[in-house]
Amino acid sequence: MRRKRTDDSLRITSASGPRSEDIRGREKRYLISMGIRTACFLLGVLFMGHWVMWVFLAASIFLPYFAVVIANAGNNMDPGASAFEYRPDLPALGAGPVVPAADPREP
Repeated sequence: MRRKRTDDSLRITSASGPRSEDIRGREKRYLISMGIRTACFLLGVLFMGHWVMWVFLAASIFLPYFAVVIANAGNNMDPGASAFEYRPDLPALGAGPVVPAADPREP
């Protein structure tokens, strides 16, 4: 009889993905936002004289700020940051074991 495989595996690390993937994701989000900004600007020029022009031009002005904020909302590169908080109540580490130096005259 086969054992049913469950997807209840334990997570043994909280390491994040590689930095290159994080940068690639940020660049992609930023380029998409800038593409939308360019489209808003072109539509603002296309609808010159119509009230919609102001909506598109306002979007093209304020979108760079939101694009940077969205692009910087990437993965947290230090998921265990709370483990490194300052805790003065912890005792200091003691001296480690003393290992004698090797004698250079011995083969």
